[in-house]
Amino acid sequence: MIKTKSLQICGTGSGVGKSVIVSALCRIFLQEGYKVAPFKAQNMALNSFVTRGRGEIGRAQATQAQACRIEPTVEMNPVLIKPTSDVGAQVIVLGKSIGNMNALRYTKYKSKLLEVVRSSFRRLADDYEVIVIEGAGSPAEINLKSHDIVNLKMAAYAGAPVILVGDIDKGGVFAWIIGTLELLTPKERKMIKGIIINKFRGDIRLLKPGIDFLEKRTGIKVLGVIPYYRNIKIPEEDAVPLDSFKNNLSGRNCKLNIDVLYLPHISNFTDFDALEKESDVCLRYVKRPDELSNPDMIIIPGTKNTISDLRYLMKAGFINKILSIINSDKQVFLFGICGGYQMLGKKIIDEHGLESRWHHIQGMNVLPVETRLGTDKILAQIEAKEIVSGLELSGYEIHHGLTRVTGRCKPLFRVFECNGRKIKYNEGVISSNQRILGTYIHGIFDASPFRRCFLNRLRQSKGWPALAVRENFNPDKELNKLAQLVRDNIDMDILHKILIGGLG
Repeated sequence: MIKTKSLQICGTGSGVGKSVIVSALCRIFLQEGYKVAPFKAQNMALNSFVTRGRGEIGRAQATQAQACRIEPTVEMNPVLIKPTSDVGAQVIVLGKSIGNMNALRYTKYKSKLLEVVRSSFRRLADDYEVIVIEGAGSPAEINLKSHDIVNLKMAAYAGAPVILVGDIDKGGVFAWIIGTLELLTPKERKMIKGIIINKFRGDIRLLKPGIDFLEKRTGIKVLGVIPYYRNIKIPEEDAVPLDSFKNNLSGRNCKLNIDVLYLPHISNFTDFDALEKESDVCLRYVKRPDELSNPDMIIIPGTKNTISDLRYLMKAGFINKILSIINSDKQVFLFGICGGYQMLGKKIIDEHGLESRWHHIQGMNVLPVETRLGTDKILAQIEAKEIVSGLELSGYEIHHGLTRVTGRCKPLFRVFECNGRKIKYNEGVISSNQRILGTYIHGIFDASPFRRCFLNRLRQSKGWPALAVRENFNPDKELNKLAQLVRDNIDMDILHKILIGGLG
């Protein structure tokens, strides 16, 4: 029998704020003196993170581990699903890829993963006093319940009471909550011990009639209502914020305009969170070539399917538009990260058919490099130094394939540590005019000195003065702010009673 205290956060659907609520509770319980860990049995996400043990997990669980002030491990997210197409995905178990599967094949395979997720939970339970479990999607998905390994079956195994979270900002929150509960069996419904309404805007007094009705109708206590916030900088779950798609160009003339291509299989877009929070940056995600309006820098981000997304950029007219911009405006920078880096080269070779039936594709040919995709996946935590400035930074690599330099260009970084081992090698490239750059390292803009130095180069190319380094993002402080917001807006006494009482 598992004796560790645990609590599961389920949602009325995807994107309602489960990951953020889990992060808040992890920090709250840590502040109360508990040894805490996060857990999500199965995560479907394109934002991932590499652990020190070279395992790949969901980025959300890495953030939650940060809230607990502990090192992320693969046990916190034993199964990670990374979509590669509308019907297929790469399956990662205990940090390592076991291959691509379509939905039907994965459903049949999932029973083999039940003991994997349970043993991972037991290992965490041996080391921690409280485990905050995150569910996935909705626990009421009728077609998924029979082979569930992440929602209520996981909660039942852990003996974890369940809190149901609904997002009122999306609209229809009362129908979502009641509908979710109605689709549960009586036994499952008894597991739901509380409700949290998330992302409320306005005067909470206007919500009271709805809360009274909800509690009377369901017999379940509403623990609290979390206000919609803008001043807390916590990464989104796995979706680019809608605000980043706004086409309103007012104010862009007085800031650095950075446009990120929103690829069909975009991944690890949390790379740009720190850039977006700089006061002199206007960062947008663009879906059409005509949205590339007066950029100072264009970023091609990581992708789960480089060849497919490169073909998309060609057909959509992005490639021609980008080449036109950088050839006509000598101040515009072009930056490729991971898959985006591969696209900037002469060609990409996929002789094993890892990503598509096209075994060879021409790249944008703006950097003298060629990429050959391989069956082995490279996972690494990196410590590096930018060669131009000498500034140090940390990051991580997640990619298939090796990129080799085929012509004259300069290296971008000098790696001096890889996976905790001292080492020396060059990484990434920069064009002779220093305006086109490519790297495999994710998270490079998280380092404040490097980020500001890089942005100052863009400013100076426009004739603007350089700005001083300013720490605009302290994750630990932001997690404390998030914890305080949640603590102030839920009934902590009832939450503690739920945690201590378990499923009894």
